[in-house]
Amino acid sequence: QVQLMESGGGLVQAGGSLRLSCAASRSTVRNAVMSWYRQAPGKQRELVAAMPGGNSAVYADSVRGRFTISVDDAKDTVYLQMNSLKPEDTAVYYCNAVTAYSVVWGQGTQVTVSS
Repeated sequence: QVQLMESGGGLVQAGGSLRLSCAASRSTVRNAVMSWYRQAPGKQRELVAAMPGGNSAVYADSVRGRFTISVDDAKDTVYLQMNSLKPEDTAVYYCNAVTAYSVVWGQGTQVTVSS
C-alpha cells in the first residue's frame, strides 16, 4: 500500500516562502505522476503543479513563476517550493500520486498566508 505524508505547511506573511514536502513509500516517486493540489474553504480542489514525466512540470496559471515542483528520487520525496505567497494561496495542500494501478492522496497540510 503506497502512502504519502505531507509536511512543511504553516502560517506565513504575504510575500514569504514555504517548502512543502511529500514523503512517499515503496519507490513511488520514480514510478508515478506526482502532483500537488490545494483546496480552499468553500472551493473545489484544484491542481497546483504536476510532473507528468521526465523533468517537465506543469503549473496552474495562478502559481506559475512563484511555485516550483521538484522530485528527489533517492529520498522518494516530492517538494513544492512556494515563493511570494499571497493570501489567496491559503488552502490545504495535498500530495497526489498516480500510477498504472492506483491513485493515492496524502492527508494534506494547511498553508495560511496572512495579509
